[in-house]
Amino acid sequence: MTRRTVFATLMFSPALALAAPVDLLPVKQIGMELARDIATHAIEACRKDGYNVAVVVLDRAGNVQATLRDALAARYTIEIAERKAGLAVMSGTPTVSFREARADIRPELNHMQGLIVMGGGVPIRAAGSLVGAVGVSGAPGGEKDAACAEVALSKVEERLELAF
Repeated sequence: MTRRTVFATLMFSPALALAAPVDLLPVKQIGMELARDIATHAIEACRKDGYNVAVVVLDRAGNVQATLRDALAARYTIEIAERKAGLAVMSGTPTVSFREARADIRPELNHMQGLIVMGGGVPIRAAGSLVGAVGVSGAPGGEKDAACAEVALSKVEERLELAF
């Protein structure tokens, strides 16, 4: 039996595929430099519209990768931005959409640590995989916060698509 035959037999054996546990998984998540750039672009997009905001970028596990607060943004905007990003990571959808679709569980989720059901959180995807989320807070309305996040993601779109 040649090496190729052994390899092919092992690769396509259904019994082996079901029996072999996976001890380590390859995980893709957002890096610090990309997170920082997304946060910077979101701040700049909101500044163009006259809004002072805070931006928090989380990785796929909900860990903070970058936080920026514009000089005149209220101090509470950081916590709100982080919680918006937390909901976007948890749900995998923009928080504006989630809020509209799941008004029935909004009060309960608002009491969970790290989550808030408000517009302004947007998931970050690279080649279709969830790698993190960005939350923006401080503009007059969640839709405006989300628009700044979307502008930021459009500025790094090529980097996200070429990341895999």
